[in-house]
Amino acid sequence: MKFSQHITIKHLLIDNRKFIGLQFYANKALEILVKELQDIKWSEEFNMYYVPNNKPNLDSIYSIFKGVAWIDSKYFFQHTRSKQLDETFNIDWYRKRGKSENYKYCPESYLQKLELKKYANNTVKSYVTAFEAFINHFYDKEIDHLNENDIREYLQVLTQEKRSNSYNNTAINSIKFYYEIVLGMPNRLYRIERPRVKMKLPVVLAKEDIKRMINCTPNIKHRCIVSLLYSAGLRRSELLNLQISDIDSSRMLIHVKDAKGNKERYTLLSKNTLNDLRTYYKQWKPTNYLFESPTKDKYSPNSVGKIVKTAAIKAKIRKKVSAHILRHSFATHLLEAGTDIRYIQILLGHSSTKTTEIYTHVAKSSFDSIKNPLDL
Repeated sequence: MKFSQHITIKHLLIDNRKFIGLQFYANKALEILVKELQDIKWSEEFNMYYVPNNKPNLDSIYSIFKGVAWIDSKYFFQHTRSKQLDETFNIDWYRKRGKSENYKYCPESYLQKLELKKYANNTVKSYVTAFEAFINHFYDKEIDHLNENDIREYLQVLTQEKRSNSYNNTAINSIKFYYEIVLGMPNRLYRIERPRVKMKLPVVLAKEDIKRMINCTPNIKHRCIVSLLYSAGLRRSELLNLQISDIDSSRMLIHVKDAKGNKERYTLLSKNTLNDLRTYYKQWKPTNYLFESPTKDKYSPNSVGKIVKTAAIKAKIRKKVSAHILRHSFATHLLEAGTDIRYIQILLGHSSTKTTEIYTHVAKSSFDSIKNPLDL
């Protein structure tokens, strides 16, 4: 059945009480029907009708408008995109911090929700840090009494302090997490504006530079790490999650699990890298993870960062090189070699080719057919 009218239901918080907001285009039939709801009121601030948030009222909304209008509940019912990570929730850094009387700390309920939703430890640290900065900006106010205008004021302060778009987005996400997830008010802050996204081109190294980095790394374990990051286009976290069984030498593929977005994929295994991996395995004898710490735990992200940085310095590369730059270089070099962008998308684990298309802006092959006007 197709409906010509639809009503969007949303969570509203008015005078610290929960309500169901009903948003729709002006229509006489809907105006008459909406007034059949018990305790219905109009909000000038939100420009919509609202009723107390309880099950009888929610049932009445569906009953009264049945067959008349489509009830759009995407802003009302809570969904989670949290990644089901295979890692132990660890907030030792939070528990072991020195305490100060003149500082507001993250509510325990906030930490519990982060744990229940299995957020990554790095995300937890970012959210907690950003949320504490927010609540301490309003040190003399109760956080449950803060509204959208207070949040806008805080975001304006961050802009004036010239904080990055990335930090501002994390701040918004950490605030939304509290009000929408912890307090159970999904999409309460749907009207909060986010900073405009800047398109930043990826930094890419020449193939010769990367080969020099690998050749300048005599430690076989470190050599395999640098080689895998580039030749398989892996994220640092994906490299650290690799297990021995994920290396499929018979098909020359690597099975990437626990990837971004809770997805799995296969990517390429280089013959040269496989030879180094066999030498590494005989010498280091890892038991579970492909790369392990001395205590047989998962290898440290910081250690990977240092290995890549050291290799770049030895190779006399002036650019600041990170693990992710090796991934960018993998994608760009494939594109320059004529690989279809859809295959590159699959190898990188992107949900859409739109994400992968960023590499067309830096691939040298995109400009090879263009003659410089000075040379004409």
